[in-house]
Amino acid sequence: MDSDETGSAAHPKVVLVTGACRFLGGFLTARLAANPDIDRVIAVDAVTPSKDLLRRMGRAEFVRADIRNPFIAKVIRNGDVDTVVHAAAASYAPRSGGRATLKELNVMGAMQLFAACQKAPTVRTVVLKSTSEVYGSSAFDPVMFTEDTTSRRPLGEGFARDSMDIEGYARGLGRRRLDISVSILRLANMIGPAMDTQLSRYLAGPVVPTTVGRDARLQLLHEQDALGALERATIVGRAGTFNIGAKGIIMMSQAIRRAGRVALPLPSVGVRVVDSLLKATGGAEINRDQLRYMTYGRVMDTTRMRTELGYEPNWTTLEAFDDYVRGRGLTPIIDPRWVLSTEKRAVALAQRWGS
Repeated sequence: MDSDETGSAAHPKVVLVTGACRFLGGFLTARLAANPDIDRVIAVDAVTPSKDLLRRMGRAEFVRADIRNPFIAKVIRNGDVDTVVHAAAASYAPRSGGRATLKELNVMGAMQLFAACQKAPTVRTVVLKSTSEVYGSSAFDPVMFTEDTTSRRPLGEGFARDSMDIEGYARGLGRRRLDISVSILRLANMIGPAMDTQLSRYLAGPVVPTTVGRDARLQLLHEQDALGALERATIVGRAGTFNIGAKGIIMMSQAIRRAGRVALPLPSVGVRVVDSLLKATGGAEINRDQLRYMTYGRVMDTTRMRTELGYEPNWTTLEAFDDYVRGRGLTPIIDPRWVLSTEKRAVALAQRWGS
C-alpha cells in the first residue's frame, strides 16, 4: 500500500519505539507501556536512559542499539515486532560531530531501520515522526499547506532536507511491502513547558531580533498533543501523510508581547549578526531554514488529521503558547500594565486630536 492511501492495521501487540531517550520517544514509550492492550513495548536508543526516564518507561524493555547498525533487524525479528515508531530523527548535531554526523544519524539510520522493517514478516505498521519543516517558509507560501503541497523554494541541507529524504524512504517501504501501513506525521513547530526547541529558546531571550516589515504567522503544537497524535497513529495504524497542528495562529509580534519580551526589528542580515553574537556567548545558532520560519512562519491544513486519523489536539495555538510562557516562568521585561496604560493614553490622545 502506498503511504498516501488510507488503510488501517490491527491493534498493535508488540511496539518498538526508536529515539526512546528523547522527549517524544521517551514519553510515548511510557504512554504505550501503560496501555494494557499492548503486550510488549521495546524502547531503543543509542544512549542509556537516565534512571528517572527508565522508571517512567514502566514495563517497557530498553535495548541499547544504534539503528544504523544491522543489529536493529535482529531486535525487530526476535521480538516479533508488529509496529515500529521512528521518533529518533534529530534537528541538532550531537556534541561530537557537525552537520555531516547529524545527516548520517538521521538518514542512514532511517534507511537501516526501514530495511529491517521490510525484511521482518511480522511488521504491519510503521509510524514516522516527521516535521512541517519539509514545507519550508517563504514570502510566496500558500495561506495553508496541504499534505500534497511542496516547498516553494529548495530546502537547505539541514533537518528539513533530512526529513524529506526520510519520508521518501518510508514511502518506498510502503511500496515494497504493500501489507505495511505507513503513517507519516508532519508535526507543526512544538512548544510547551518541558520541551526545548529552537523556537522556545528564540522567544525566551530578553530581546528578540525580528525582520523589519515581516510578522510571521505561527501555527504551533503543544508537546502533549504531539505525543497524543503519535499515540493515536500507533494505535490505529492509519496509512497516509498527516499534518499535525493546533487550531488558530499567533503572529510573531503577538507571541513576543505575550512572552513579555522586547522585539528588536532589524534587516535580515542584522538578525543573522545578532544570532552570531548569541552563538558566541553560548546560544544556539539559527540556520537559514529557521531564520525563514521566524520571518515568514508556516500554517498547515489539518483536515486529514481530524477526518482520517481521528485526532483533535487539546490545545489551540494560543493556549499552547501561553502554557509555554507559564511553564517557563517567563517574566515580562517591561511591565505589561505600563504598556497597556501607555497604549490607552496614546489612543485617548489620538481621539482628542481627531475631534
